[in-house]
Amino acid sequence: MIYNISKNISWIKKNPKILKGIFRGIERETLRIQKNGNFSLKKHPYVLGSALTHKWITTDFAENLLEFITPKSNDIDYLIFFLHDLHKFVTHKIKNELMWPLSIPYIKKNLYNIKIAQYGDSNLGKMKHIYRLGLKNRYGALVNTISGVHYNFSLPISFWKKWNKNKNITNEKEYISSGYLHLIRNYYRFGWIIPYLFGASPAISSCFLKNNIYKFKKNKDNTLYLPWSTSLRLSDVGYTSTSILDLNITFNNLDTYIQSLKNAMKTTSKKFFKIGVKDKNGNFQQLNTNILQMESELYTQIRPKRNVKHGELLSDALKNRGIEYIEIRSLDLNPFSPIGISKNQILLLDLFLIWCALIDSPKINKKDFLLINQNWKRIIFEGRKPNQTIYKNIKKEKITLVEISKIIFQDLEEIAKTLDYNTPYKLYQNVCQKKILCFQNPELTYSAKCLNLFINKGIEKTGLLLAQKYYNTFINTPFSILKKSDFKKEVIESHNKQKKIKKEDILSFEEYIYK
Repeated sequence: MIYNISKNISWIKKNPKILKGIFRGIERETLRIQKNGNFSLKKHPYVLGSALTHKWITTDFAENLLEFITPKSNDIDYLIFFLHDLHKFVTHKIKNELMWPLSIPYIKKNLYNIKIAQYGDSNLGKMKHIYRLGLKNRYGALVNTISGVHYNFSLPISFWKKWNKNKNITNEKEYISSGYLHLIRNYYRFGWIIPYLFGASPAISSCFLKNNIYKFKKNKDNTLYLPWSTSLRLSDVGYTSTSILDLNITFNNLDTYIQSLKNAMKTTSKKFFKIGVKDKNGNFQQLNTNILQMESELYTQIRPKRNVKHGELLSDALKNRGIEYIEIRSLDLNPFSPIGISKNQILLLDLFLIWCALIDSPKINKKDFLLINQNWKRIIFEGRKPNQTIYKNIKKEKITLVEISKIIFQDLEEIAKTLDYNTPYKLYQNVCQKKILCFQNPELTYSAKCLNLFINKGIEKTGLLLAQKYYNTFINTPFSILKKSDFKKEVIESHNKQKKIKKEDILSFEEYIYK
């Protein structure tokens, strides 16, 4: 299942500088709420800037679903402080509101009012709004308010140049893309380690339940939970969309991945066809009736990405210039961090993703993916169960989490020594030593700590106490990277950019979306 990679680790140790220049970026979602815990009914505040064009602060599905976006950086502390500054700025501007610190919102007796995000009356703004209206009509509004953290990661080009084992491939785009697909396949095989360690959504409110096939338990304030679950956000109880299996996406080859994506955007869905593009009054209900309205509707645990040019589709950018970085999408909000993610999480992710790039990565077929999905599901629903096992091969031979974690962490510790090379600290080695203990004692995981709080205090009280705590943190601490003038400048520029986009429209909306 896991091949010996001592030779690869030795190669890394001989070339310690090869891993200098890892770039990262973070996208964090969070709901604006009233102080009583209900959803904010206010529009995205004008003083935060334009949600359409602001570089760092936007909205996701709903008007009250904030999204903070850092620039990419090879300095972890810079990212942490930058994200802190974004939270601090927003805290000062939203007045009498808090930011919900949990991935899954708490809803009282189906009482919620969700306003779909608005982006102005330009063609681009209308398209973004109608796309979200389509998500509501396809999957429901409430599930689209579930929040998470996306972690963007890229290895140095110098690493890929020296790591390229197939010397017949001299095209940089090809061997780098092949390397990232290699990594992605391994993330699917072993990425369940992320919800096990960092999953923080072991409980939900009853509004999310379509049925009770999972036999949830209930505490005194109607918090529904499964005793061993880690991340219900990643389950079919949380957000679900079209399966990558249904689309025949296996990440074996960049061209076939792109073609599968394009096919999904051109193929009509019988289910979504019934919704219709417009209602009886001519109002849009979705952008189209295809399996995917847009590329971004493909929700996977990890995605190949690259920066796109104005008006360019991601699939075209990938085809023309290859994969530039990967986006990890399996992170719940960390409720124990005011910014939703901690430095230790970033360090562990770095180690794990490098490991995924180094170990062998055979191509994946549909049977492999079915087995992989079963492993993920087992960890999501009962990952902390005593003596829990997963399948280690297609023959369905099993291995315990304790056993497989020892194998993985032995490698991670060796990689950690290389990353800590020539530094006065042992940050990567320390996080390895700390996180391996979570497999020996599942009570140390985020999900176990969360569940204890939820059972004793309830989701609502826990969330509100943490939200107020972090509000006080941001109100009382200074900016670290950015200044007030930086925010003021970006707010003004973002509003001006939105006006410019509207002014430059020359097509009708229907011409724009069907061109």
